[in-house]
Amino acid sequence: MKAFFASFVGTLLGLAAFCVLAVVLLVGGLAVLSSVSEKGVAVVKDGAYLVLNLDGLNLTDAPPLVEQAGLGWLLHGEGPQALSLRRACAGLHQAAVDKRIRGVFITGAFSPEGYGTGFAALRELRVALGEVKAAGKPVKAYFDEVGTPELYLAAGAGELVLNPFGLVVMPGLASEPMFYAGAFEKWGVGVQVTRSGKYKGAVEPYIRTDLSPENREQLTELLQGLWGDLRDEIALDRNMDSAKLQALVDAEGLIPPEAALAAGLVSKIGYRDEVLDELRAETGAEAGDTFVQIALPAYLKTLDPVLRPDGKIAVVYAEGEIVEGEGRDGEVGGAAYARHLRALREDDEVAAVVLRVNSPGGSASAAEEMLRELRLLRAAKPLVVSMGSYAASGGYWISTFGERLYAEPTTITGSIGVFGLQFDVEKLAGSIGVTWDRVTTGEKAGLMTSARPKSPAELAVFQRLVDRTYDEFLLRVAEGRGLEKAAVHEIAQGRVWTGARAVELGLVDEIGGLEAAIAHAAKLAKIEGAPAIEEYPSTRPLAEALAEMIEEGESPEARFATGLRGPLGGLVRRAGSQLRELAGFNDPRGVYARLPLDLRAR
Repeated sequence: MKAFFASFVGTLLGLAAFCVLAVVLLVGGLAVLSSVSEKGVAVVKDGAYLVLNLDGLNLTDAPPLVEQAGLGWLLHGEGPQALSLRRACAGLHQAAVDKRIRGVFITGAFSPEGYGTGFAALRELRVALGEVKAAGKPVKAYFDEVGTPELYLAAGAGELVLNPFGLVVMPGLASEPMFYAGAFEKWGVGVQVTRSGKYKGAVEPYIRTDLSPENREQLTELLQGLWGDLRDEIALDRNMDSAKLQALVDAEGLIPPEAALAAGLVSKIGYRDEVLDELRAETGAEAGDTFVQIALPAYLKTLDPVLRPDGKIAVVYAEGEIVEGEGRDGEVGGAAYARHLRALREDDEVAAVVLRVNSPGGSASAAEEMLRELRLLRAAKPLVVSMGSYAASGGYWISTFGERLYAEPTTITGSIGVFGLQFDVEKLAGSIGVTWDRVTTGEKAGLMTSARPKSPAELAVFQRLVDRTYDEFLLRVAEGRGLEKAAVHEIAQGRVWTGARAVELGLVDEIGGLEAAIAHAAKLAKIEGAPAIEEYPSTRPLAEALAEMIEEGESPEARFATGLRGPLGGLVRRAGSQLRELAGFNDPRGVYARLPLDLRAR
């Protein structure tokens, strides 16, 4: 009885706490809304610097999935804040012509997450910063420590200041895949693979302990191409010789301030307070006050949306892995996207569609489900494709029928190949005394089981399926790009290419970013002036996201991994990320068009 009353009282206390929290949230939300309605948007003072503070930001193609104003922080927690590439560029474009904006000040360090903050997206933001400089406005930057992504973005700054105790962390690029074959062998997990394309290295983490010669060859060429573009653009911005910059990187890796200054990689060494004092004097701020400024997120709220009901372009962001079904946040669910593409095709107010791809691929059948709707859409209205940092394998599959394909030089694309994965746990189960027996009705009955390895005859069935899927992939690329199938096969076989090479090979039409793709779509749709933009997926209201969080909850494992710090925390989060990607292998046929799991240049 005591246990009953203790449980009863505990339940009442829990309900009371929940009610108190709900009231606090409601009152707080109303207070925030009241504050916003009374004060309105931020005021842009004359002579203000637009501040691009990179701390805690993740530059994403798609807009934030949850609104981040007001009480949005309750759901977001300590994770990176999403900064939409299109909105960030729009803010810089406006700043270039806004007479109230004196210049741009950059500081801080990105917090990359998922497929965000890739070099292709950074390049587009660089171009927008160049527009500010071209308008005669200063771009200044200060860093306590600066890495390659931040330096690539801010290299064109007229004044680039580094802390005297800081570093330029610029050792070059590296891709360091994790391999599970040794662990699987110890655990007793069997893996059998089928694939088409000798460069299709996505299966290697499960069957090898190191890179194959073919995979090493393509990764070496890919990284050298990416690094060459980054190095040369940074050198050009800093008025340096590219070879001398390479020599500095090779000699130092972690470049001290004095060496960076002597080489011209930074323009000045100084402390943050010294830089702020100069900005305060330049903007005429009172002693003790901050310099006249407005943060980019606040400035974005001052921009008026473009309303042209008869000139609307839909931008669809395929960002993340392509999976069967609806997909989760950060995934491209084939069924969900196909349904939305169908709605856009039938919407007479949508004059054209831009598909923005930032995906390593995934399920072949989900990619085909999307491609079918994209082909039907193109028959009804203009369809233009913009490739972000990744548009490879299944990401390229869904891109093939765009009327025009845009990519950045550093886009990772191609990887036209297919593989299959078949796992079995017979040995693992046997180690704890679990066994199976079976009764079948034919030679192929039990083909999909994971309780035993596949027989050679069964494995041949999956190989035929993979070969057939690869052949269909080649046909779609050949038809969509106007190439001969044999020519596509020569540049396919799972090989990964940079966007610059893809243009040379005919896989991409033109170098350009999302804005170039939107402009071309507007031209095809005969829209005059700036079109209205409809985005999918769009930012969800806080209440909707809160309901989903309560329904789904957060796993203890996720909270544990988030709480870890240092090298161990980084390793756990990286392994957890790859295991979540592995969970995305949900194609019912076990056939995938996907990049290697961890092809992220660092």
